[in-house]
Amino acid sequence: MKLRLIEPVVGEEEARAIYKVLKSGWLTEGSMTKEFETRLAQFTGAKYAIATTSCTTALELALRALHIKHGDEVIVPDFTHPATADVVSWVGANPVLVDVDLSSYNIDMNEVEKAISQKTKCVILVSWGGNPLDFKLVSELKEEHGLHVIEDAACSLGSEFAGKKTGTMADITCFSFHPRKVITTGEGGMITTDNRELAKEIKLLKKFGMKSTRKKDEFVKIGNNYKLCDILGAIGVEQMRKIGKIINRRIELANNYSELLKDVQFIRPPTKDDKAKHVYQTYAVFIEIEGIRDKIIQDLKKEGIETQIGTYSLHLQKAFRNAKMIGNLAKAEKLYKNLLTLPMCHSMTLEDQKHVVQQIDRLIRSYS
Repeated sequence: MKLRLIEPVVGEEEARAIYKVLKSGWLTEGSMTKEFETRLAQFTGAKYAIATTSCTTALELALRALHIKHGDEVIVPDFTHPATADVVSWVGANPVLVDVDLSSYNIDMNEVEKAISQKTKCVILVSWGGNPLDFKLVSELKEEHGLHVIEDAACSLGSEFAGKKTGTMADITCFSFHPRKVITTGEGGMITTDNRELAKEIKLLKKFGMKSTRKKDEFVKIGNNYKLCDILGAIGVEQMRKIGKIINRRIELANNYSELLKDVQFIRPPTKDDKAKHVYQTYAVFIEIEGIRDKIIQDLKKEGIETQIGTYSLHLQKAFRNAKMIGNLAKAEKLYKNLLTLPMCHSMTLEDQKHVVQQIDRLIRSYS
């Protein structure tokens, strides 16, 4: 591919940090992962940050810490990566799929209201593609219905709404450091929370259920091993040093695309609230002509341009065919079939972006 969908923003700093850890002889979770946690907590404004092996394991730990169990219902947006709902089933609860908003791509709060039942114990909200949630709506959801709120913020580190950073709005927030995310450690995740008891429970569960005292180590709960090794923690520390520049560059690329797309027919660029700081982990445009998105992806590939779908409509996946659904989930299905994710490589030039837009415009004209 001449133009890749994404490229990790890594360099000599990360390589030196990895070598330093290797030379130290301490490779499992240690001081570098602790520093990574500290830096991320300070960046988001959260009281506690706990590193994990992925955002998926972070979500699982969040549900377990909130004591979500067999028979409970957890509301999940239908338009999301399957991992968001997978974890609900893993802990024995039942995902309830609800529709999303066609403009923000985030969950439709009106649909959430319809989905609440006596069995509902939690809502997982997704700040999709880096577009932050309205924290006032999150607070209202918690206060009016007494529900736990988890935010799947896999894509949204650094996003803000009315000056409030993602990572402090929900009871528990979960981030991802996959290579497509804002910063990366290869694989990895992080939990933030302001609740001391939840933080203690999560730390316990991610380390075999082990409680350490001066006298002895004692296994007090059934836990797992979701520790983040110091090699990845060291990469995370270096990535946090760069995060401001990374986000600014993504916003610049997104603004360029939005300007270039103004005169392209049948394309709707992503939108955001005026109070939102969108970090554009994904820049996904809506194709207004049905049935051509996949053909555009294939034809752009022939031109050396890598693009992708937005994400999945869960109710259309075999894994979720028996899940409880609220309404016909038509908007999620529409986004699944018509969103097109554009390249957001930091090394792209404005000419590269013009080329991408010109090729899309050419293809749409040729189909119609």
